[in-house]
Amino acid sequence: MGYRWKNKIDVDEAVVTVMNTLDKDESLPNWLIKTINQSIKDSDSDMGTYFFMELKKHAPLGIRYFEDDY
Repeated sequence: MGYRWKNKIDVDEAVVTVMNTLDKDESLPNWLIKTINQSIKDSDSDMGTYFFMELKKHAPLGIRYFEDDY
């Protein structure tokens, strides 16, 4: 179950979670992928755009796990 990102700090926390998980395991668990995809859908499109922009900068290998509708 995702949650609505209200600000960039919420998004930054998701990006850090993806970065740390990829650093540890080199893959993302399904529950994390589903949670973040739901957050993308439930949040303002600006937050989704910001998520993808930050993910591309800090964890580009994570992009493949998420729907890129932006």
